[in-house]
Amino acid sequence: MVLESEQLQCFTMSATSCLLSEEQFLCCICLDVFTDPVTIPCGHNFCKNCITQHWNINSSQCQCPMCKKLFKSRPELPVNTFINEMAAEFRQSAEKKNNRDSQVAKPGEVPCDICTGTKLKAMKSCLTCIASYCSIHLDPHMTSEPLKRHSLTDPVENMEAKVCKKHKKILELFCKTDQTCVCSHCTVSEHMAHNIVSLKDEYQVKKRELEQTEAEIQQMIRERKLKIQKTENIKAQSKEDAETEIADGVRIFTKLMQTAERDLNELIETIEEKQKTTEEQADGFIKDLEQEISALTKKTTQLQQVSLTQDHLHLLQSFTSMTTALCSTTPGVSIHLPSYQGTVAKAVAELEKTLSGEKEYLLYDAMLRRAQHYVVDVVLEHRTANPWLILSDDGKQVRCGKARRDFLSDNAERFSLYAAVLAQQSFSSGRFYYEVQVTGKTDWTLGVVKLSVNRKEVIPLSPVNGYWAVGLRNGHEFLTYASPVVSLSLNSRPQKVGVFVSYEEGLVSFYDVDTVKHLYSFTDCCFTESVSPYFSPGLHHDGRNSAPLIISPVSNTV
Repeated sequence: MVLESEQLQCFTMSATSCLLSEEQFLCCICLDVFTDPVTIPCGHNFCKNCITQHWNINSSQCQCPMCKKLFKSRPELPVNTFINEMAAEFRQSAEKKNNRDSQVAKPGEVPCDICTGTKLKAMKSCLTCIASYCSIHLDPHMTSEPLKRHSLTDPVENMEAKVCKKHKKILELFCKTDQTCVCSHCTVSEHMAHNIVSLKDEYQVKKRELEQTEAEIQQMIRERKLKIQKTENIKAQSKEDAETEIADGVRIFTKLMQTAERDLNELIETIEEKQKTTEEQADGFIKDLEQEISALTKKTTQLQQVSLTQDHLHLLQSFTSMTTALCSTTPGVSIHLPSYQGTVAKAVAELEKTLSGEKEYLLYDAMLRRAQHYVVDVVLEHRTANPWLILSDDGKQVRCGKARRDFLSDNAERFSLYAAVLAQQSFSSGRFYYEVQVTGKTDWTLGVVKLSVNRKEVIPLSPVNGYWAVGLRNGHEFLTYASPVVSLSLNSRPQKVGVFVSYEEGLVSFYDVDTVKHLYSFTDCCFTESVSPYFSPGLHHDGRNSAPLIISPVSNTV
């Protein structure tokens, strides 16, 4: 009888949903399903509250909103119980339909294994039944005592994969020997005497391993992102360097071509001047010769006239004067052809010498300009200064004092034996440049060092020990602290030294700023940690080396 009642209810609901539509239960005023529906005399239905408010607003007349029929007086509004029950039934049916639609398994969700037709979303999976159940079909597992003892879990896809294919039992154990999931029957057959643990225990082990693997992967991701960033920096730096190099090339070649063009014009002018002088001399000589020819022609006429005379006395008297005048018209020194051979060769040799010096200057000028583009504001770090050194308050100057300041603490950062100090700044990538004034000093050392350099012992200053530096000793010996030490032959004594470092290129270069000269470069430096600018003003030497090292502001005026 109960079953028949349920079937009848389902039939009624189904019939209701089939025969009735939502439009039949909508109030034309609020456009929603009827609430307390009333029927007015013309036969149209409205929500009681809707028609009441409508008439209150339009108090001058009572008119049906649908058919526009007028009523002499406001009709009474009793609730239509039949329509009210039908609307409630429709509303309940719609809510159940909506609830059911919301429970339909969507892509990616585990469907119920029992549902036929449209599959509802599974709420639980039973590891005993090897099936997943929606909220409706899960009910027996909640109410039946035998089913309550089943092992329920959150919905799981592919339940068949959790069953031992051979014994048809749930896979609830793990064989560490064979590294595979097994059922209870497997432990007394194929996996007898193997190292068997519960899935939960092995889950925890594997979870920790996965977490460790994930941490390692995350570290690898961070490393690769860092490499990407460095590669992007290299790419951007390469573009900037290429553009700078092209600009320098255009500037240098333009300057050299202008010099060559100037010398060519001077060569042409010299040759033309020489040719012009020769031409003027030749023209003058020709003019003189033509005048002499004219005089000789005239003299010839006179001689012919005398030779024709029959007067013996006249001929003898004229002969001496005519021969004397003839001797005085003898031509002078002739003009010689000038030699141009070697003029171009000499000019080319001079040009090569000029271009060589100018090229060297332009190249160093471009290098120094490029280095100065990466200037940084370097400040000395008091905590690293040797006790003999005295630093200015602004950290821009350092000199050696006459006495050791023993009151300073001997911290791990301080140089104990070398009269040296580091900058506050350190660099582990990129490029940087700074300038130091060394005027009036007989001893100094400048460069960069790795931060882990030994600061408590006397060790050779060399790249092997983390030093990349140059220096002056005894007022005239310029040295590079390579391995072995290399002496520098300089024509002039630097007054201001520029230091440029390119971390990725492994390059440390030194320049004489005032004369725009390249002093020395350490190449292929192996930087594996941060480096910092290094300063040593040298010992006091009874005042001979008392001048300070001064970190100078950079003005790109070269």
